[in-house]
Amino acid sequence: MKVLVTGVAGQLGHDVMNELAKRGYEGIGSDIKEVYSGISDGTAVETMPYVQMDITDRACVERVLKETAPDVVVHCAAWTAVDLAEEEDKKPVVEAINATGTKYIADVCKELNCKMVYISTDYVFDGQGTEPWLPDCKDYKPLNVYGETKLAGELAVSETLEKYFIVRIAWVFGKNGKNFIKTMLNVGKTHELLTVVDDQIGTPTYTFDLAVLLVDMIETEKYGYYHATNEGGYISWADFAKEIFRQAAEAGHPEYEKVTVKPVTTEEYGISKAKRPFNSRLDKSKLVKNGFTPLPTWQDAVKRYLAELDF
Repeated sequence: MKVLVTGVAGQLGHDVMNELAKRGYEGIGSDIKEVYSGISDGTAVETMPYVQMDITDRACVERVLKETAPDVVVHCAAWTAVDLAEEEDKKPVVEAINATGTKYIADVCKELNCKMVYISTDYVFDGQGTEPWLPDCKDYKPLNVYGETKLAGELAVSETLEKYFIVRIAWVFGKNGKNFIKTMLNVGKTHELLTVVDDQIGTPTYTFDLAVLLVDMIETEKYGYYHATNEGGYISWADFAKEIFRQAAEAGHPEYEKVTVKPVTTEEYGISKAKRPFNSRLDKSKLVKNGFTPLPTWQDAVKRYLAELDF
């Protein structure tokens, strides 16, 4: 099986490439830079085939996909800077990357009759209430530009293809890139009191674990919409921060024992440019129903992740 992975300079693309290598599949990485520009960590992705691709350029997408002729495209590339996406001069770029670029890829996948995996987000919903969102729910009401453009990407895939997996994730962390855990660890070095919101509820997603599931998926023809985050229960960002510091101290970094997390409401924390969902709970029961193995608990994922970090 030959798999083209977009966005390999990011957290998830990096881990998908390494998972493909572990299973002996032919992985081809792509991103906007001329050469692989992700973390240098000595893993397989650094030496695997790489091709430059600008997903906002239709001709480039057609050329790369037709030359590589993959059996599957795992589309991890995206604009993910949620607040920055709200700036007027950025909106066309965000639209071009998340929506139009995804449509270009879907169109060529249809022509080549290959499978496509599209990584999406709970931000396609309005984040209200307390019930977990079901993967096949069509009650779309994105709150911000990021959510709107990711929804447009979803629809471009589902309306163009039959052989697709749309996988919504939330609260992502991985080795190759910025994330909440790295931010907390850095800020915790210089601050003893941190205010973190406690009225936004969801579950973290470790890209290392997600990559395993995605490769499991492309080995099948069980197409459709899925939700995939780590198991371990729904939490607030404040809960997440407390567990990060607890585990960091336990892992031999006593400086984090002095950090106190003060829970605050989103309103108390202050207005961000983009509206954030309060309810990021995702129902993942469809995974088991379709024979896929759920991700390990987020608590276990944090432990394994911290063991990988140099902090």
